[in-house]
Amino acid sequence: MSAPIVRIEDISNFTGESVTIQGWLYNKRSSGKIRFLHLRDGSPGTLQAVVLPDVCDAESFKLSENLTQESSLKVTGKVKEGRKPGQFEIDVESIELVHMAHPEYPVSLKDHGAEHLMQYRHLWLRVPRQTAMMRVRAKLNRIIRNFFDDRGFVLMDAPMLTPSACEGTSELFETDYFDSKAYLTQSGQLYAEACAMAVGKTYTFGPTFRAEKSKTRKHLTEFWMIEPEVAFCDLNGVMDLAEEFMKNLVSEALKECEKELTVLERNTDELKKIIDTKFPRVSYEKSLEMLNENGFKLSWGEDFGAPEETKLGELFDGKPVFIHGFPKETKSFYFKIDPNDHRIALGCDLIAPNGFGEIIGGSEREADYETLKENIVKSGLKLEDYEWFLDLRKYGSVPHAGFGLGFERTVAWVCGALHIRETIPFPRLINYIRP
Repeated sequence: MSAPIVRIEDISNFTGESVTIQGWLYNKRSSGKIRFLHLRDGSPGTLQAVVLPDVCDAESFKLSENLTQESSLKVTGKVKEGRKPGQFEIDVESIELVHMAHPEYPVSLKDHGAEHLMQYRHLWLRVPRQTAMMRVRAKLNRIIRNFFDDRGFVLMDAPMLTPSACEGTSELFETDYFDSKAYLTQSGQLYAEACAMAVGKTYTFGPTFRAEKSKTRKHLTEFWMIEPEVAFCDLNGVMDLAEEFMKNLVSEALKECEKELTVLERNTDELKKIIDTKFPRVSYEKSLEMLNENGFKLSWGEDFGAPEETKLGELFDGKPVFIHGFPKETKSFYFKIDPNDHRIALGCDLIAPNGFGEIIGGSEREADYETLKENIVKSGLKLEDYEWFLDLRKYGSVPHAGFGLGFERTVAWVCGALHIRETIPFPRLINYIRP
């Protein structure tokens, strides 16, 4: 009877039995006549396969000497406990070669620079740190959907091709659309507003595109956004929702991603401390004062960049902090203006600690037809492109609010990633569109 095919993540259930592992050679080493093969099969972790000349058949023993990194194999052997508690390995009985990899593997176990690794992203993904990051990404995806689904939100997909801008017109990717022009979406928000008027509570979750000529560690030209929108909601309500959401996301991530965060050497104490704490809510004006007291020279009306966001994150003892009440000139046409101070837009940013910057941007939306129409014109946009959006203010307009969360920035924060390029399988940056 042939040995059962087993995944490495399940190996502890087969102690004392012969099993077959289907996977790839991650690394190998020798000690005298003994060879140690480190196997990966796509599941979390690697497995040491011990090749002994008196246990393994002669042909397989000879093969083990010539195996190259990333060769694909079927390895059969008996499972036993390793030297450390909780570790397992197999004594190899036979090896079946599926494919011998080219000996000059471009992502070897030595250190490589970022430029080199980005050229071989399709192979870099196989490294344990990268697979751990992708597993966290997948789990956070599920956690996010569960949060909104369990609270009565309806997922409604926004189009990726749009006829107009949602954010700044200078950041649009333009494409031909039959006899006209179209643009890759910057946000699903405008469409989410329409959906909220239909189902009350909705969210979109999909790719968005910004043609920003930025090379910072926090920017991608293609990234994913989660954008909930709620009818009969104001700015305070949307901050309440965002805070509940982030605490749930971190709490569930700590439960579900323990193994991956260990591989990533993430200091989880930094994450645990936010679960039971109230997120500070600080006005733009107060934030400006705090920054100026700490060496930043900013005037009222200036927007905050990465250095300012990093400093604000430091000033609140590792807690995420809401900054709200920004100057209206720094925000988009759909923000509602504070009726008590016409200089201010009723929006908020959630700043993550430890230098990860803004991860949420939200606002109460302008619900008045004439005011929104005037804002569109003042922004230099074409009214005809937004007639459908104005219809939402003509037919049953209500106060409503929502936010957008940058998924990759959030993955980076949870994982402690130094650069956002590690948080998405195939990053698109200003200087990278391959592979």
